[in-house]
Amino acid sequence: MGAKLRVLLVDDHALVRHGFRRILEDDPEIEVVGEASNGEEAVRLATKEKPAVIVMDCAMPGMNGLEATRKILEERPEAAILMLSMHSEDTLVRQALEAGARGYILKNAMELDLANAIKRVAKGEKVLDPQVARPAALKGERESGLTPRELDVLQRIVAGKSNKEIAADLNLSANTVSVHRANIMDALGIHKTAELVVYAIRNGLVNLP
Repeated sequence: MGAKLRVLLVDDHALVRHGFRRILEDDPEIEVVGEASNGEEAVRLATKEKPAVIVMDCAMPGMNGLEATRKILEERPEAAILMLSMHSEDTLVRQALEAGARGYILKNAMELDLANAIKRVAKGEKVLDPQVARPAALKGERESGLTPRELDVLQRIVAGKSNKEIAADLNLSANTVSVHRANIMDALGIHKTAELVVYAIRNGLVNLP
């Protein structure tokens, strides 16, 4: 038999990590090489132990799973990250995939076959929990990674409109517009509105009058 698949478990709850470890230790093809309780520790152990697959909790205090995923993949782009979450919202799934995760599965799924999911992401497959699979979540190759609704919001940001004005235009709440604005910046890796406007115009993401 070939070398075992090296796996790092990341979750802020020790009981969850121990439960997953026990499941995985029953599989002769998998070896758990470490456990981390937060994002910072995950980044450090991913560099030190060089696991092939990292099972990453999405929501953790301090550095969350999305941020840890980005940092790990900057150092080790070959690592496969399988995101575990309690939440099935499409936005979170999309953010996880955009951060570079190869899979997104729900912790509370009764039929969670963790070992199988780990082996599949290790082979380069995308693994999505049936409860979260949405066509939009898999369209990683979309133009700029933005949804049509986000492009609508971006068009109005470039036109200099406030969140309140955009909300009135698109029949949304100002809070929803603010979430879209944050997601757009996150997806494009931009943190200032002025930079966002320049980027959108330069890359033809908006129609100029």
